[in-house]
Amino acid sequence: MAFALRKHDSEFDTPPIADINVTPLVDVMLVLLIVFMVAAPLMTSGVPVDLPKTAAKQLNDQQPPIVISVDANGSYFVDKKEATGVEGLLAVLKENSDNNKDRRIHLRADKAVAYGKVAEAMGVINAAGYVKVALVSEGGASGAKAASAAQ
Repeated sequence: MAFALRKHDSEFDTPPIADINVTPLVDVMLVLLIVFMVAAPLMTSGVPVDLPKTAAKQLNDQQPPIVISVDANGSYFVDKKEATGVEGLLAVLKENSDNNKDRRIHLRADKAVAYGKVAEAMGVINAAGYVKVALVSEGGASGAKAASAAQ
């Protein structure tokens, strides 16, 4: 039993495809993207210069923040050093910051502390001229600590 699959070659010839094949174009664009991603950081390095050595002081932003804590009893602590009352808080804060008003301050408060106690501490710190004050809290599911600016 023999049978033919095609009657004539001319009947089954498909017409030429008129669509553009974009696969080579995408390949070339991805290669160019990778080349520019690698070359861009190399171009921003600038002119090599031999920088002079100086005895300048460290920038303020590179100093660690001063941590003020309010425990469950409402006591104030500045970097683990207890401060008695609001006046003591300002005195210890002034001593730890070397009277530098641009130092960052992280305010940590126990969640059992009344909001008024935290607001009082922030008001006193702000009235003393410290403007970079942030509240520190625990993160959601990951448990990471976060500081939110409160200026």
